[in-house]
Amino acid sequence: MVTLLIAIGSFILYLIAYHTYGKFLGKKIFGLDPNAEVPSVKFKDGIDYVPTKRNIIFGHHFTSLAGTGPIVGPALAVIWGWVPALLWVIFGSILIGAVHDFGALVVSLRNRGQTVGDVAGRVLAPRARLLFLSILFMALTIVLAIFGLVIASVFRMYPSAIFPCIIQIPIAIAIGTLIHKRGSNMLIPCILALLAMYLSVYFGNSGLLNSFNLALSKWSIITWVIVLLIYCYIASVLPVWTLLQPRDFINSLQLLSSIGLVMLGLIVAGIWGGQPTSDDARSHLEIIAPAARIGENAPEGAPWIFPFLFITIACGAISGFHCLVSSGTTSKQISCEKDAQFIGFGSMLTEGFLAVLVILACVAGLGLGTDFNGKTLVGEEAYMARYGSWGGAKGLASKIGAFVDGSANFLKALGISSAFAIALMGVFVASFAATTLDTACRLQRYVIQELASTMGSKNNLFKLFQNKHAATTLAVILAFSVAATPAPGADWSIQNAGKGGLNLWPLFGATNQLLAGLAFLVILFWMRRRKISLWFILIPAVFMLFLPGMAMIIELFREGGWIKKGNYLLVTFGIATLALEIWMIIEAVIAWPKVKGLIEEPIPDLTINSDAENEGGRSC
Repeated sequence: MVTLLIAIGSFILYLIAYHTYGKFLGKKIFGLDPNAEVPSVKFKDGIDYVPTKRNIIFGHHFTSLAGTGPIVGPALAVIWGWVPALLWVIFGSILIGAVHDFGALVVSLRNRGQTVGDVAGRVLAPRARLLFLSILFMALTIVLAIFGLVIASVFRMYPSAIFPCIIQIPIAIAIGTLIHKRGSNMLIPCILALLAMYLSVYFGNSGLLNSFNLALSKWSIITWVIVLLIYCYIASVLPVWTLLQPRDFINSLQLLSSIGLVMLGLIVAGIWGGQPTSDDARSHLEIIAPAARIGENAPEGAPWIFPFLFITIACGAISGFHCLVSSGTTSKQISCEKDAQFIGFGSMLTEGFLAVLVILACVAGLGLGTDFNGKTLVGEEAYMARYGSWGGAKGLASKIGAFVDGSANFLKALGISSAFAIALMGVFVASFAATTLDTACRLQRYVIQELASTMGSKNNLFKLFQNKHAATTLAVILAFSVAATPAPGADWSIQNAGKGGLNLWPLFGATNQLLAGLAFLVILFWMRRRKISLWFILIPAVFMLFLPGMAMIIELFREGGWIKKGNYLLVTFGIATLALEIWMIIEAVIAWPKVKGLIEEPIPDLTINSDAENEGGRSC
């Protein structure tokens, strides 16, 4: 019953936060204006700037920023106990994460839909633009290099997820065309799309579809990386309404409905117990993990809970990647400024609730029964098999497996078959990862174009990379170059190729959270120039600048850290990232006394494409 009360209590708390704190920020702090001219309307080009209904943008935004982060991070962090993880997710998402996402979205809306990195050069200091964009460039290269591996690994673990993920692409293109070109009502097509996706999961384990899935699951990692990067290129250069928007929207319907099923299963398991056995007996649902494992009870090999809990759980509490989605793609699609609260603040709270369910799946659902190394384990034994030591818990398969098994147990409490439940959760994880991958490629294209324009338009090379095709090609080639190398310590071979993102992955957690701190800096300066109250954002900004830097320094210099291990690639990237952070903070300290009440120079208007289509958008 405690598990159920936590789920219901957190859901109610998120609703209260949205209708109180979220509305306060939107009305009193940011002053959202339903009559304001938004970038999607003013600069409409039918490719990136596309005014869109808020429900579709919510789906695109939520699935793009969530990825596997709110699954993998919480599924590992419960190794320190369920209470610290739960508290950080709930209060972090409300007081820090949602404020960060909402603020980045509003600042971008008021600045022609530019990324936060681009805005930094105007509201903070000219050099800050190049510093910020450089950090974004490194972070997105890691994301593109690693998420192909993530998706390929999920497909190998859960082959039944392959066809349902592939079929989403033609369905999305059909729906995008119907809605954008013909102005069709989206309700019926989206319901049919959702039904088709669930049927693809149901039939994915039988007949020809099963053979198809098994054949593709045997592809090498590098083959999947190549295929996925080609897809990313296409998705990045196509008009956003063609594939990215509709795919993310129908994906969000599937994901949100799956979350609803998991919640319903949790309610049934919490009241009546887990899946009935042959004699109709049900296992009692209870939390099987310790409340906290710190000090003498800390898990073997685990780093300190502070600051690493706050780095391990990024998405689900606060993630710097979100500022890229808010300011990179979403701000170019919002057709009414007042929608920013629903999309920016609301999406983060939805992701926070997802992270709560992940925690409960790993510390309670797992106890209803899990297969581990050929044995069926229940209760505390099931938790300790996954979380007995840091080395055993930190692998991708272990984290994803803990969530899939735990959440599938909730579904099985509803009478859903084990095969369908596990397949559905496998599709859930793979779909989230795929939406992050294609959005990250589009964001990297924006960053490369902005970097090229910063370096100068007279140089032919820099001028070339202001073109979307050249910029996307560079993004894909760089990601492939990193991914194509083997994992740390592995020999060069076709089977090992594709895992190169793991070489830099240990840096990603701290870099990701550092992005959040730097985005807070930009929001702070934008607000200070307008004499807007800063009390609610100052402490989160300092917190998110201090923690990632501290974690990175510990990883660099601790016994067994990157320097001691001789991992010079990580050392180089780590020191470079720290240097960029320190440099940007110095720029901020110098500029802070000078900017209060001083509005930055107006941003130049874009050249509006007169051939762009004029359909779409809505009034407030």
